[in-house]
Order: sequence, then structure tokens, then C-alpha cells
Amino acid sequence: MTETTSPDHEVVIVGAGFAGIGAGIALKRAGVHDFVLLERAGDIGGTWRDNTYPGLSVDIPSPTYSFAFEPRPTWSRLYAKGPEIKDYADHCVRKYGIMPHVRLNTTVVAAQFDETNDMWRVELADGGTVTGRYLLSCQGALTTPSFPEIDGLDDFTGHTVHTARWDHDHDLTGERVAVIGTGATALQIIPEIAGRVARLDVYQRTPIWVYPKFDPRLPRPVQELFRRVPATQRATRFVTTTAVEVIVAGVVHHRRVEPLVKAIERRCLRHLKSQVKDPALRADLTPKYGFGCKRPSFSNDYWRTFNRGNVDLVTTGIDRVTTQGIRTVDGTEREIDTLILATGFKVFDISFPIVGREGVELTAFWKQNRRQSYEGAAVPGFPNLFLVPGPYGNIGLSWFQMIDAQISHALRVIGEARRRGVTRAEVRQEAHDRYMSWVAQRMPGTVFHNGNCATANSYYFDEHGDAPWQRPSSVAAARRRSRSFPLADYDYTTRVSAG
Repeated sequence: MTETTSPDHEVVIVGAGFAGIGAGIALKRAGVHDFVLLERAGDIGGTWRDNTYPGLSVDIPSPTYSFAFEPRPTWSRLYAKGPEIKDYADHCVRKYGIMPHVRLNTTVVAAQFDETNDMWRVELADGGTVTGRYLLSCQGALTTPSFPEIDGLDDFTGHTVHTARWDHDHDLTGERVAVIGTGATALQIIPEIAGRVARLDVYQRTPIWVYPKFDPRLPRPVQELFRRVPATQRATRFVTTTAVEVIVAGVVHHRRVEPLVKAIERRCLRHLKSQVKDPALRADLTPKYGFGCKRPSFSNDYWRTFNRGNVDLVTTGIDRVTTQGIRTVDGTEREIDTLILATGFKVFDISFPIVGREGVELTAFWKQNRRQSYEGAAVPGFPNLFLVPGPYGNIGLSWFQMIDAQISHALRVIGEARRRGVTRAEVRQEAHDRYMSWVAQRMPGTVFHNGNCATANSYYFDEHGDAPWQRPSSVAAARRRSRSFPLADYDYTTRVSAG
């Protein structure tokens, strides 16, 4: 027998956004200090590092969009602006001593499970390799921009910018600007720039449901109250989380609470009517699919922006981008100076191949067998790998609720493997199949099967027509499950290399 090779670290985390940061904090709190975070960019923060466009703010109340163990009493308003969220990420990294574990400007190009030594070999773009007993994929969903497949996009001679790569050196004042996309990002940026451009053309493929936004400032006395009496901030978090959970209930329990969903839709439509008086324009802005098919959004000024004389809503399909502007399928060409792509992200993409046992690559496996995972965290054939999140693993609308559940799941398994003194933990096929059977039974009751979602063009759906983004359960139920799933659903073994 030969001695088994030891990994460089017990845990390798890929991604230093909030998921990776949360994983690092949780590991340290659990007494696991031998870990490294690999981050391809030059700073931490994920989507809040990359997205800096005008009007950027969180679309979940700030008391809910934060770690429960690290409340922030100094939020300036209920829905914090982007720079505040990035500052919160920096604060968490500093306070919990995560930065010494982070390797910036380190791009992962591949990861393969070493079956002889029960560890992951993570290959880097610079030719190096990092090994870890466990691999946590915390790459996030809103980090890799999605560019539209439109003919002539590269022919445009003006200025082109994706909202996730905003060019702060380019001044839009007095320009003719076009925005392609009307999702959550466009909803924030359009009102912000409409007042300073000469003309703004908004190209809409699919209207978006918009709920009124209660976004008061949180003045200094309120912040001081939160700081001096933490129970008041916990109570605020409870209220905002409960409000968000009502919306989630309409998504995952649509069939059972359809009257609630219809009531939300009626409130949105009243909001639209109060902001847009032109019946024809209002009809163009009215969604034809159910509330929840796309991520719900909140705004008090998006719809009213279309009343401005310099803003045009274009619902005719795009034929191509020309050298000077955009031509629609009816032959109309609108000349522009700047093209803004508010076209979202590749939410299902893993940015590098992950190869498990017997040479099976994860993305290829999903392409052939549809996206699947056990509790949204693990996949049979991929030992010691935890996805944050995997298919059917996201819960609620706040990323932090997902982080809490998925990291709790991973830590329970890692802790059990440590207790047993083994080097491999792999979810059992029958446990995985049981979970996926449960998902299949629950999905018909969600909005994705009942809300005319085929017309929504939603990133919740993948190329198979499945909706693997959302776990079909409440946040509370998912969190309980992450702390109580049977540890026996995993096989715990040790494989020693033979000479």
C-alpha cells in the first residue's frame, strides 16, 4: 500500500460573491479553517462588484437581503442602493477574517475528482492546480452577462454597453439611446437615464409585472434604534421576510393560492393604470402571463417614465442592428448614439467543466438527463461536491435565504464525514431520485405550470422547458429540511490508493 496524497486544503470554494463569503464564514464558525476562496476578478462581491449601472439597488428589502447573523443597522433606506450592498460585502469579509483565505485574479478553468485520493483537482488559468477534499461551487447566477443573438450587433459603430459592464466614462447626456430588455435591470436604469438623454427607445419583448415599491428612507434615529435595540431590527426583518414569502407562496403554491395571485395582479394593474393614462400604451405594458413566471419587480417610477415625450416603447420585433441604429421587422430604422444591453445573465451556466467519477462532466450530464440534484446541493457521481445552489435549490427571493440553507446542508455532510474519519461523501442515487420525484410531484402546483408562462421569456426556464431555478417549497420548509435531511442519504467511505 502507498500513502494517500493529502489535498492542499480541506475545502476549495469557487466564487467570492455573497455565497462564497457566506460559505467561508460558516466554515470558520464550524471550526473549519483550512479553506480557500478562488475569485476570477480583482475584488470580492460578485454581482454587486460587477453591476454599477445608474439606479442600481437591491430589489428585496435590505433587512431581508443580508445575513441573519450580521444585521446592518445603518441601511440608508428600505431598499439599499448598490454601493451600500457592496460595502456590506466588504464589511462581512473584514469582520469575519475571510480575506486571508481569498485568492483574487484566479480563474478556474476545470475541476476533476481524483478518485484515487478522494479530492478535487482544480485547474487554474495560469497553469497552476489547487486541490481540496471538498469543492463548493458558489459561482452565483448574476455574474456572466448574456448577450442577445441579434444580427448585426457587432456592426454598430456607436457605443455599446452591457449593464453588467457599465462604462462610467461615457456620458449619455443629450444622446439618442436605445435599451434592449425590460427586465429587473431595465426597470431600474430606464427611469434613471430618461431625464438626461435626448431620446430613449426601449425595445420590449415581454412586459414585466411591477408592484408598487414601499421604499422609505431610514433616518439616523431609526438607525440608532436598530443599533441600540437589536430586537427592533429583527422584528423589521421578520416583517419584510414575511411580505416576501407571501409572493413566494404565489409562485410555488400557485394552484392552491390562486386568489392571492390574482389579487396581486389586480394591485399591479391598478398601479399601471395610475401611472400610464394612454390606454394603448398601457395595453403594451400589460403582461399576458401570470405574476411570478418572471422574477417580480418593484418600482414607483418605471411605468410613468413612458409618459415622457422623449421616451418611446418599441414592441415590434428587432430585425437587426445596423451601423447607425436598430431596424425592426416592419422596416423602421431608428438611429442611435448608444446601445444599452439590459439582457441579463446566463443563470444556469457553470463557467468551467466539473468532472466527477468515471469521467462524467456535470453540464454534459445535465444536458443529456435534464438538470437535477439532491436537495439542490449534490449530484450522484460527484463526491465531495456541493452546489450553492444546484437545480431546484434556490429558495425564496432573497439570495441570503438560499445561502443559509445550502451551506447548512454542505456543512452537515462535511461534519458527518469528519466525525466518521472518512474522505468521501457522495449522495446515494435512491435519495437523489426520491428528492427529484418529490420535485416532480410539486411542480404542477407552481405558477410555472399554471400561469401561461410560455409567453414570459423567463430565465427561470432552461433549454428543456423545465424550471429548475426555484425549489417548489416555502423558505421555512427548505431551511428546516437543510437542517434535518437524513445524513444516511449519503455514502461515507475512504478509498486508499494501491501500489
